[in-house]
Parts: sequence; structure tokens; C-alpha cells
Amino acid sequence: MTDTWNDASLLALRLGVGGAVAAHGAQKLFGWFGGYGLAGTGQWMESLGFQGSGKTNAAMSGLAEFGGGTLLALGLATGPAGAAVAGNMAVASSTHTGFFNTEGGFELPATFGLVGAVLALGGPGRFSLDHVLGHSLNRKWTAVAGLAATLGSAAYLITTRQQPAPAQDVVDAAESSTGASGSADAIADNAG
Repeated sequence: MTDTWNDASLLALRLGVGGAVAAHGAQKLFGWFGGYGLAGTGQWMESLGFQGSGKTNAAMSGLAEFGGGTLLALGLATGPAGAAVAGNMAVASSTHTGFFNTEGGFELPATFGLVGAVLALGGPGRFSLDHVLGHSLNRKWTAVAGLAATLGSAAYLITTRQQPAPAQDVVDAAESSTGASGSADAIADNAG
């Protein structure tokens, strides 16, 4: 392949993944595209057990996605932008169980995070604002430093997250079908 084909491929990858990640961020920040905005996303993040204010966590996640995705699509500050996406998607992946997206798995955020990391390390190609600006905002050290910082932050957020308590109706259903309270309920039902 020629460099032109590689650069065109990088442009397509940046536009597709960067645009999708930015749209996810817009859902969190502004409530666009059927999103819940900062208030709704903040409540959801609190329910996941992340430390700190849910609204602050929603804003930080939304900024990493909207800002990082937009910058990736533009090919501007690609190293730090890709690092922001990679770190945020590592945290997002930790909230899923299983692999496949159809089963609530981490397939999609892991893919977005991998693409962010690859673009951070590999660069945006010639069809980018970084290329036009002589890569003044996209130095190798910014990519490495960005990845180290965001992945370190992601590790902290993941390890300090408190697993949410099961919903009360799930607990009640489990106890009524298998536990001692289930036996007492069955006796009471039969007596009445």
C-alpha cells in the first residue's frame, strides 16, 4: 500500500471512531442523541459506585469522550486525545460483564479504547490538523504521558469503585424462592 492509502485509512478510522465516541460524550454532557445529560448520567454513575460526585464523574467522562472523540476525528492533538479516549473506555469496560455487546459486554468500549490507544501511539496520518500544524500539539511524549496518566487514573477509578448493592426487588425475589424467608412466606400463604 502507498502512504496515501494508509493516510486515507487513518482518516476514515478517525472520523468513524472519533465521531461515535464524541456522540457518546454529547449524550452525557448535553443530553443529545437520546442521552440523559449531566444530571441523569450523574445519577447512573453514582449507582455504579464510583467515588465522588456522580455529576462530576459524568462531566469528566463526557469531556473525555466528546473532546477526545472530536479531536481524534479532526486529527488534532491526536496523542492526548487518543489517550483520553483509551483511559475513559478502560473505565467504561469495567462496568460491563462478559464480552459481547449483545449481552451487555465490554466489546464496544474495549474496541473504542484500543483504537484510541493505537491512534495515540501511531499518529493521525497526513490528512489531519496535526500534520498541517507540524505536529506541534502531537509529540510522542504527549502520547506516552497521556496514556500513562489516563490509564493510571482509570486504574484508580476501577479499583476504588464500590460494587453497587443488588436492587431490593432482586434480593426479595432471591430470598423468597430459596432462603428461609421464602419458607416462612410459603407457610404463611398456605395458612391463609
